[in-house]
Amino acid sequence: MARPLRIEYPGAFYHVINRGNAGESIVASERDSVKFLKYLGKTVERFSIVIHTYCLMSNHYHLLVETPYPNLSLAIQWLSVSYATYFNRKHRRSGHLFQGRFKSILVDADEYLTSLSRYIHLNPVRAKIAAKPEDYRWSSYPAFIGKAETPVWLETERLLSNFGTKKRVASQNCKAFHDEIESEMLENPAKDLVGGLILGDSEFVDWVRETFLAARPDDSDIPQLKKLKPRITLGAIVQCLAVSFGVDEQQIREKGKKGNRARDSAIYFARDLTGLSCKELGAFFGGISGAAITSRYNHVAGVIEQDKAFNRKLGQIEKRILNN
Repeated sequence: MARPLRIEYPGAFYHVINRGNAGESIVASERDSVKFLKYLGKTVERFSIVIHTYCLMSNHYHLLVETPYPNLSLAIQWLSVSYATYFNRKHRRSGHLFQGRFKSILVDADEYLTSLSRYIHLNPVRAKIAAKPEDYRWSSYPAFIGKAETPVWLETERLLSNFGTKKRVASQNCKAFHDEIESEMLENPAKDLVGGLILGDSEFVDWVRETFLAARPDDSDIPQLKKLKPRITLGAIVQCLAVSFGVDEQQIREKGKKGNRARDSAIYFARDLTGLSCKELGAFFGGISGAAITSRYNHVAGVIEQDKAFNRKLGQIEKRILNN
């Protein structure tokens, strides 16, 4: 089973979704709902995450989470296991309560936090279990508009600041923002999702790719990674290595004498950064075999471990390749 790609860093925002196993209920009573929110509050306390929006439905939940520390997986896993343990004990059941791994979408907060929060809050209305979002007890919306007490662990100030500087006016404007559109007509912000993982403008998406994915090795268990990694061209790699080592690009592409560090280094970066197969790389580098590509890659990896100066040099070259 494919593993989801996780990108975690301090200050990240996520839309987290977790569903009941096989679509089954995760709450069976009012007490269950109260317990879930209690465990959510404990998660905030234990892991220092910030909850900006939540909505607990009968068979799934939505959270808008900010992580001051890069610990989203630890926090959500603790919440899921803790609540599932309570639920199974309470209802005398066994087995998984939630389906597989939770889904997390990395969010550009400046661009999408407000619209995504509205989409989450209108979930009960779309599901036709509430006529208006303020009628639904198990979401953060009543707290935003002053209809319910705000839990100590719920952060409302950032979102409300988008609607006014005074809390009362901001709450009124927030309500108007939710009331101005029919829930059925509201577009899911996820329509703009990139690679099933990132929700943001092009600048944000490029920043995530370059900062967290470019140098990350491909993993066949995480197919999202290969799709999202920025594509570095072979030409860009060869050009950068030629300049760095003071050689002609032809000396890098063509087979020649052994000990050609510029060529070996180009092969090393090409295998790590382009996403191309060893067979494809062999054709580019003078028609050598895929096994030869692997051999040169392993050779450079070994030199890096032994030669600190060479390691530093390749580190500097890699930054130039990625920043071109």
